[in-house]
Amino acid sequence: MEVLYRRCAGVDVSKRDAKVCVRIQGSGQRPTSSEVTTWGSTTSQILALRDYLRAAGVDLVVMESTGAYWKPFYYLLEDDLKLILVNAREAKTVPGRKTDVADAAWLADLGAHGLVHASFVPPPPIRQLRDLTRLRSTVLADRGREWQRLEKLLEDAQIKLSSVVTDLAGVSSRAILAAMIKGQTDPQQLAQLARGKLKLKHDQLVEALTGSFTDHHRFLVRLHLNRIDAHTADAAKLEAAIEEAMAPFQAARELICSVPGINTVIADVIIAETGADMTVFPTAAHLCSWAGTSPGLHQSAGKTTPVSTRHGNAHLKAALGMAAFNIARQHNSYLSARYRRLAARRGKKRAIVAIERALLTAIWHMLTDGVYYQDPGPDYYLKHNPARRANRALKELTSLGYHVTLIKAA
Repeated sequence: MEVLYRRCAGVDVSKRDAKVCVRIQGSGQRPTSSEVTTWGSTTSQILALRDYLRAAGVDLVVMESTGAYWKPFYYLLEDDLKLILVNAREAKTVPGRKTDVADAAWLADLGAHGLVHASFVPPPPIRQLRDLTRLRSTVLADRGREWQRLEKLLEDAQIKLSSVVTDLAGVSSRAILAAMIKGQTDPQQLAQLARGKLKLKHDQLVEALTGSFTDHHRFLVRLHLNRIDAHTADAAKLEAAIEEAMAPFQAARELICSVPGINTVIADVIIAETGADMTVFPTAAHLCSWAGTSPGLHQSAGKTTPVSTRHGNAHLKAALGMAAFNIARQHNSYLSARYRRLAARRGKKRAIVAIERALLTAIWHMLTDGVYYQDPGPDYYLKHNPARRANRALKELTSLGYHVTLIKAA
């Protein structure tokens, strides 16, 4: 097998240290040699490792992505050495020889022969934006879980407020909960705090607010609301930080937001996860495959077996899923028409994945060419092949017992 890198190093990273194997390809009578050393994970140790690898004349360093422990090594070595981060699934060792030393040697062998592909590691500005968008998603999810805990607590007190109001976080609900915390327990008085259309449900509110709300529930509701307000404040701070970090990518955000179903929150995640630089992905198909929206392929003995999509970037897939569900609820765009056609034939879940792939394909072309999204329209399939559409309608009417003559309008 051809050797692409005569001096290659494999790094197996753990929390406390890293096993480093330097592989030097032999020539002529000189055999191939390997030297394995152990280095700590502190900054000083990593910098010493950098000097060691440079002194050894290493052409390529292959590192396996292990949790978050690879980051200190990668960030301190990337500027001085040719370094690639590989997926642990691609670098899986032969069964029966699983040790840290064997893993490092295996990584060096794979890298020397060019048998592993580099994972996408974005530049520092995108890394910072990723941290902000991912933390925002976490904070909002935690706030949602706090509302769920609060609803369960109200059920324990026989308070059925969530069965009457549309949103437990609404103005009327917050006013009612604040009054209950202060000691008000009269359902009639609490129902008077309703605002807007909720006033029309006065009798239902009185019935729902009749329960056993004790000091114990009052204490816990206050804690839940304080945590919810703290999450809301943190989310607002993160929004401000994201807006500041998005300044260099404002043009890309505007392009992505021109796609139906994508708002600024989803666009921020897409930019943070892909980097907004499409030169990293040679084609739109490469981007879709990396994101995990491409259909899998398993072919053996001339037979093709359907397989699920690969595990891609979870944060990006979540954002694309939200956009796809938004499109599924629309009726005025090409993508919504495509979703309905696919859902009728292949099911809703596969249709959602197909729309995610279509979104990524469009985004790749938009960011590559610098153009806004141009929607073909919800009637695209009607205009694309009108004869086929007419024949299908004619067959359906014939099957119902009608004799139909088609006359084209002038």
